[in-house]
Amino acid sequence: MTCRVRGRVQGVFYRASTERKAKELGVRGYVRNLDDGSVEVLACGVPAQVEALRSWLWQGPRAARVEGVDCEVVDGDAPAGFSVK
Repeated sequence: MTCRVRGRVQGVFYRASTERKAKELGVRGYVRNLDDGSVEVLACGVPAQVEALRSWLWQGPRAARVEGVDCEVVDGDAPAGFSVK
């Protein structure tokens, strides 16, 4: 699943917090900043764990102000772990 997170999500440790949560849940993929100020998350793994991360994306770290999370299912090979790009 690929998600785009909109709002105040850059410069607030959103990527590092997402990486920590994904590893805690056992989700593989990545998180990266996009040029438009949003954050992209690729989440792969057990559906319940991916859904738990998707729900967490609406929270993020304390300083974040999430305005939207748009996700879509994607096919392809999953990365070995979870990384910040």
